[in-house]
Amino acid sequence: MKKLLSVLLCAVMVLSLAACGKKENAPTPGPDPNGETEGLTVALVVAGKLGDRSFYDSSKEGLDRMVADLGVTPIVIECNNENHDIQMKNAAEKANIVVCVGWEFYNVETIAPDYPEVNWIWVDNATSAPVSNVLNITYAQNEGSFLAGYIAAAVSETGVVGAVGGEDADTINDFIVGYTQGAEYYGTENGKEISVVKNYSNTYDDPAVGKDCAIALNDQGADVIFQIASACGDGVFEAAKEKGFYAIGVDSDQKYIDPEVIICSMKKEVGSSIYDAVKSYLAGDSRFGTTWTADMATGYVGIGYGDSGMTQQVPDEVKAAVEELAAKIASGEIVVETTRA
Repeated sequence: MKKLLSVLLCAVMVLSLAACGKKENAPTPGPDPNGETEGLTVALVVAGKLGDRSFYDSSKEGLDRMVADLGVTPIVIECNNENHDIQMKNAAEKANIVVCVGWEFYNVETIAPDYPEVNWIWVDNATSAPVSNVLNITYAQNEGSFLAGYIAAAVSETGVVGAVGGEDADTINDFIVGYTQGAEYYGTENGKEISVVKNYSNTYDDPAVGKDCAIALNDQGADVIFQIASACGDGVFEAAKEKGFYAIGVDSDQKYIDPEVIICSMKKEVGSSIYDAVKSYLAGDSRFGTTWTADMATGYVGIGYGDSGMTQQVPDEVKAAVEELAAKIASGEIVVETTRA
């Protein structure tokens, strides 16, 4: 029934947006040296659905900031992991800038040239070759995850830390290789034997599956588990509370969800990156036709510990060490392994 409702919802979106007119009639304002955005429409197309309190919601926060600060007209489309190509085309019929959030939008490379008057931002992946009206934004999630792994190893009492990935894919594994390297770095630095265990939920929107995955890792001895599975992470947090282990959030600072079990989050500032990209474009600094990596050096990945009034499980000396490591990563002194080409 849920799948049927998702299909019907996407169908309604298709019909409503298809009526907006032919692509050649779309408005085409360019960057204004005075920063004026009258008539500029920005469409946010997410591969999954909002409400994950993480990756997708962060992108929506970026769009909301554009509305408040830049005066753009927003469009939001949730693909629910279906009809990505159709929804990209529907967005292009109405918007001046289409922001595709998710590595799944592979065909932006062939669709974008059919809409040359529209600018595209692809979040979390990159075209195989430059496309003049596409800005690719990739993230050094491996760098932020290195710090998360270091923290996990420092807090762990069993010497086993875990990670639940949404699927066995390059972007998810980029988190995991950084996390593993960071955990092992702590172990080497402190003479502590550390093991990293992992599994995959193979879905991003089923907390029950995320919970089962987390419990399976906890059964292997993991007492700190990094969730890298969007809304499945809610299940990881629930398992942490029930079983008495700690969790690490992802993409947004998720500690507020349950401060007693979430010790920190690996922040990937998706919302800020797309906001800054559009703001720069309006100021005349266009990055379309390029790939931009939002990394530790530029401040778009890092660690969040929630508000100071929340329970803080990470010792101050570990936080200080993390700051030093972040500086070394940003400077290139520490090179973090990656699955990215």
